[in-house]
Amino acid sequence: MATRIVDAPNVWLITGTSSGFGRRLVTSVLERGDRVIATARSHESLEKLISICKPNFLDNLRTLQLDVTAGEKVIKEKIDEAAAIWGRIDVLVNNAGYGLPGLMEEGGSARLRLQFETNVFGLLDVTTATLPYLRKRKDSTVVVIGSRSAWKTERPGIGPYASSKAAVHALTETLMVELAPLNVRVLLVAPGAFRTEGIYGQQFYVDNPIPDYDNIRITSKAQFASVSGTEKGDPAKAMEVLVDVVRGEGVAKGRPWPGYLVLGEDAEADVRNKSAKVLAVLDEWKDVARGVNFDTPSA
Repeated sequence: MATRIVDAPNVWLITGTSSGFGRRLVTSVLERGDRVIATARSHESLEKLISICKPNFLDNLRTLQLDVTAGEKVIKEKIDEAAAIWGRIDVLVNNAGYGLPGLMEEGGSARLRLQFETNVFGLLDVTTATLPYLRKRKDSTVVVIGSRSAWKTERPGIGPYASSKAAVHALTETLMVELAPLNVRVLLVAPGAFRTEGIYGQQFYVDNPIPDYDNIRITSKAQFASVSGTEKGDPAKAMEVLVDVVRGEGVAKGRPWPGYLVLGEDAEADVRNKSAKVLAVLDEWKDVARGVNFDTPSA
């Protein structure tokens, strides 16, 4: 599937636009002349978004209060409302999400459920509510903001967040093949560390301390705190690239549709390192991997 050059304004529905990638993506899309329906949980966040947009962009911007954890019924009503604004939705960007750093045993399943409620189930509810409109267009796009953390899970404290993003990556890859025959493109974005209000700015979970983990917790908490504000990734540049890919212009002009968009030197390194590690294990153990079939009957 090739990228395409856009000759008419697209209508983008973008979740999680109060900060981070979402806020910057809204600006990038509007600067290309496309239309945006920006969503966020709070009315105040949306008012702030409007206030920072250039006045000449406001005709192409609409806002909608949306909590992605509100459940299927409420979300469907909100998406129907969004689709009625301009009569269609061309691009869905699943950006809403957050990170809960903390050690796995100390946080337990309760913390994991919180992560999945927004990052996985909320994402899926928004997607399934929007897909009828995207399928109707027969030339539309779903963008899912994943994370390089799905490729770099070997870091104490990243488990709940990385688990949710790994689930997001898996369901997105399935959506790729399910929606391709319907001419709905899917793009899985895996950003590295960018200077946004992301997981590194969140409080490390310390409410259920287990003494055996004291050293690991203290070290991990300090490591997370030290990253915030020092990330090399420029989120504005990343979102410009994302718009290029969806619109088939700029850095994406003339290139085939990638399916995957890895953003950041760190993300590229992590994907390559994990791939090399798994391939090395496969090479070392290939005789074992291939030796568990039923025995071929003797002649």
